[in-house]
Amino acid sequence: MRIGVDIGGTFTDLCAVDATGIVAVGKVLTTHDAPALAVIEGLAALLADAGIAASEVTQVVHGTTLVTNALIERKGSRTALLATAGFRDVLEMRREHRYELYDLHLELPAPLVPRHLRFDVPERILADGSVHTGLDEEHVRKLGRELADRGIEAVAVCFLHSFTNPAHERRVAEILTEVAPGLRVALSSDVVPEIREYERASTTSANVYVQDLTERYLRDLEHRLGGLGITRAPHIMLSNGGVATVETAARYPIRILESGPAGGALAAAVLGPPDLLAFDMGGTTAKLCLIADGAPLVTHQFEVDRKYRLLPGSGLPVQVPVIDMIEIGVGGGSIARIDALGLLTVGPDSAGSEPGPACYGRSGTEPTVTDADLVLGYLDPGYFLGGGMRLDAAASRTVLEEKIAVPLGVSVEEAAWGIHTSVNEDMANAARVHAVERGHDPAKLPMYTFGGAGPVHGAGVARALGAPSVVAPPAAGVLSAAGFLTAPLAFDFVRSARAAVHDLAWEQVDALFAEMEAEGAALLAKSGVDDVTHRRIAEMRYTGQGYEVRVPVRGGSWPLSLIEEFTRTYRVLYRRSGPDVGVEVLNWRVVSSGPAPDVTLQLTAQPAGGDAQKGTRKAYFPSTGGFVDTAVFDRYRLAPGARVDGPAIVEERESTVVVPPGAHCVVRADGALEVTV
Repeated sequence: MRIGVDIGGTFTDLCAVDATGIVAVGKVLTTHDAPALAVIEGLAALLADAGIAASEVTQVVHGTTLVTNALIERKGSRTALLATAGFRDVLEMRREHRYELYDLHLELPAPLVPRHLRFDVPERILADGSVHTGLDEEHVRKLGRELADRGIEAVAVCFLHSFTNPAHERRVAEILTEVAPGLRVALSSDVVPEIREYERASTTSANVYVQDLTERYLRDLEHRLGGLGITRAPHIMLSNGGVATVETAARYPIRILESGPAGGALAAAVLGPPDLLAFDMGGTTAKLCLIADGAPLVTHQFEVDRKYRLLPGSGLPVQVPVIDMIEIGVGGGSIARIDALGLLTVGPDSAGSEPGPACYGRSGTEPTVTDADLVLGYLDPGYFLGGGMRLDAAASRTVLEEKIAVPLGVSVEEAAWGIHTSVNEDMANAARVHAVERGHDPAKLPMYTFGGAGPVHGAGVARALGAPSVVAPPAAGVLSAAGFLTAPLAFDFVRSARAAVHDLAWEQVDALFAEMEAEGAALLAKSGVDDVTHRRIAEMRYTGQGYEVRVPVRGGSWPLSLIEEFTRTYRVLYRRSGPDVGVEVLNWRVVSSGPAPDVTLQLTAQPAGGDAQKGTRKAYFPSTGGFVDTAVFDRYRLAPGARVDGPAIVEERESTVVVPPGAHCVVRADGALEVTV
């Protein structure tokens, strides 16, 4: 018996799986002040409702927004940065790039480490790893004592070219441990040993900034799970689609930055065809990920705390592997308003779980996407969370009328429909750009939709994209939590060694790979994993380009096979060949992973007998003239092969599938609902 737990901005989702499939699911409101409380409350309720003894649970896999929230809210440790003399301001200078060229009031996130806590250290290592200026050890000793006396809690160390020669950084760590043993110390050569000074400094600072908070949370969670009777230590979802032990996650908390969204993409990859779009819409945000060749795409460039959500360059960069997805601020709790130009806008701010949408009855006073969907008749106020939480439809109508309908001079229903379609178009536009930039046509890909609000909007997004169909998998409302249980124990390693392909010393390359693979095998062995596989990757570019593409290293004829793989990958991404210049490698990577769990993501309960149609209710579809009697079906009574013609609504405890007029829905053999739009 294995349980996945995903903390979201509005709800905390839970899913229990055994050898036969999904045996129980749960969803509770997130407790933002103490996230572990919702986890424990949800787990206790799940175990009790499903009749599962805590002693039966062999694994808990947990994903959390803790690190993201701590960075955004600036709730980490008081941190200092030690840099090579003359380079302490790299965090402030960034890349001197204006992400919005003509904005005179451009906002940038403030560095995690203020200038008065950034210090120059006399030392210098050159690009080839040779020492130009030796480390001033006495300067480091004095600085370490001063930092401890001033109440500094954490120190990031980022020296020039330490990814080539880490000797100076490691010696600094030894000295600080000696003179100030209470300080947490993070080395860039340990956290992110690769080229690009600003990104390396930003990532290392962020890692140590949240390390104490993360470790205390994870240890507290481990203790609380033990109090429930679950004796196995939890595993933590990583942003790259693998899972790690508490010890590894506490050492590299920056690696769990996007742990929650990763789960849904992994589940969609397991359930769907090799190529698809995975669309996850929860209470706070909507995410879309491209699945190609049966696996989510991974990137190593990510930003947190963006001042403008959709504009790269407006946030704090972290150079860690994360599943490549587009995220926009439109979820069930996203707030709708009239902007300064008199136009309807939705998000990115969310009502969350406190106070939540107006219909939650928790003192919410702003109209949200959930309020709009309720007014349109897509949600049953008496069956939200299976009847566990009754919605107040009158409150939704009141806030929509006062804050949207009256200012726009439209009816409440028209205002609600405007919110609903605005969300669909925003997500479709973002998805179209995301897919095309990665060499795929979204009109040719099926879309898998999940999250509490995803199936409500899935058909609308698919129609806006021109996608052929939309699929709502079993337990769609908690699919991210289920996806955690498909991930193997895994970790990424990287070494920077820039060289032209034809000049590479292949013995040295093999030695680099062997070093990373040995490190991966040792790390996983501590978790009891002996069967380890390694995937080799090269990051390559045409000489003179600023950024690189990831290319699988399959062995074979060096260097010809590597150049052929690069040329093929480049052509897929950009639909053309590159310039007639040489090719170089910037970074070498290894992904070490254990065996993937053998998981069946199907509901174990067989369809209940009786009539699947629960009745009808009025739902709003402009193509039919407004409100129309719409058949409502119980998903748990729909057997494989059953067909439902739109307009129709299919309800389950954690989510609702809307089948618009002109579409139809078929129940597949695996229990998924496939809507042909």
